[in-house]
Parts: sequence; C-alpha cells; structure tokens
Amino acid sequence: MILYEYPFNEGIRTMLRLEHLFARLSQLVAREAPVDHHFALATLFEIMDVASRADLKSDVLKELERHRSQLQGFRGHPGISERALDEVVARIDRAFDGLNQLQGKAGQSLAANDWLMSIRSRINIPGGTCEFDLPAYYAWQQHEPARRRADLEGWVATLTPLAQALHVLLGLLRDSGSPQRMVAPAGHFQQSLPAGKVYQLLRVRVDAASGLVPEITGHRLMVAVRFMRPDAEGKLRNAGTDATFELALCA
Repeated sequence: MILYEYPFNEGIRTMLRLEHLFARLSQLVAREAPVDHHFALATLFEIMDVASRADLKSDVLKELERHRSQLQGFRGHPGISERALDEVVARIDRAFDGLNQLQGKAGQSLAANDWLMSIRSRINIPGGTCEFDLPAYYAWQQHEPARRRADLEGWVATLTPLAQALHVLLGLLRDSGSPQRMVAPAGHFQQSLPAGKVYQLLRVRVDAASGLVPEITGHRLMVAVRFMRPDAEGKLRNAGTDATFELALCA
C-alpha cells in the first residue's frame, strides 16, 4: 500500500515538509561519502529556511497543548488505560518542554556560524561549492567520515527539539483518524465534511499494484479524490475505472 497525505491548512503543510526533510537528513548523516554529507548540509539549510516562519514554534506548542487537553479529558472514562494515557501525556510534556526551551527560531544558532553560512550562500548556485570557490569546505569534505558525521550531528542537535516535537505531534494527529474502506466510482470520490468539526489531515492508502495515483483536493466543507494513471510518458490521465482505497480524516 502507498500512503498519500493531504494537509488542510498551511501550518500542517509546513510541519509535513519539515518531517520529510528531517527524515532525509537522518538518512544522509548516517552515510559516509562526502557527497552524502554535502546533501545533508543542503537539507539542513532547507530545514532552516522552512523553520524560519515566525509562528511555527508557537503553532507546534499550541497543537501539543491542544492534544494534551483532549487526552486529559479521557481520564476516568471506562475502557481507558490510565497507564497508557500517562505515557502519552508524558511524551507530549517532554516534547513541549524541549521545544519551549529552544531559544529563538529553530536553527538560529547555526545562522551565527560564518563557515556554515558561507556554504549556504553558494550551495544553490550550480557548481558553487567547488574547491576553488570554498577551499575550507573542500578540506572539510576530505576528513574521515566519523569526523564529518560528528560535526553534522552537532549541528543537527540544535534542531532536535523541533524534530522531536513534530514527531510526537504528527503521530498524535495521524492516530486520531480511523481508516475506512472506500470506493471511487469511475475513479472519482467526493465527501462532504460534517459542520462544526475541523479536520487537519487527510490520509489515502492505495494498493501499489493498482498503478493509481490520487489527486486530492479539500477544504473545511468537502474533500475530493480523483484517481489517475500515468501514461507512457508519465503524464497523469483519468483512470476511468472503479477504485478501492482507504481514507482517514484526522483532527
């Protein structure tokens, strides 16, 4: 099954982008080749760009607090494990405290590193980080993998509170939705959303063997999924056939 996610607002869109970048960064840092660590730095700079949004930190903290309040409301309900509830609330508290203690915007301390910023200023220029442009960076790339990785891990550590908070928050958001089996007649599906409930994320799972690609649109009143199939040149065209899939709405 292939999972597709669609955010209903710009805040969740930004958080999903950061989650994607953090996952890529983790894979690249763990490798050894200089080119992998080059792209790890490029990803680090992308995270700084995305995380520079002024209200990102406060949005994540507010969402963590919202989920915490919702969970506290389950205390004393029959069928609810107090131990499991305590564990989840503790995870939220740790993520909240870690992010709240972060000074300024995520990556602010890295912006004060002149050596890193010299690389950042040229990394988007085609060929802009060649040895004759940035000899100090070229020399760093010749270090042993363990030394490069240690440097990268030190820089990444300044962003870890944000990564951990996003991991907890998006996990809670995804867990709030229950997948339902749906059918899209002739490849088209549309569903009205209940008034008074605000959804933040739509999740669609499609059988990989079907070769179908969902095009998702949505707002607070309605969601629509149109199933497409790539042609020989990769261009998406209407599938035109009934499609089964799983859909989850997360609040």
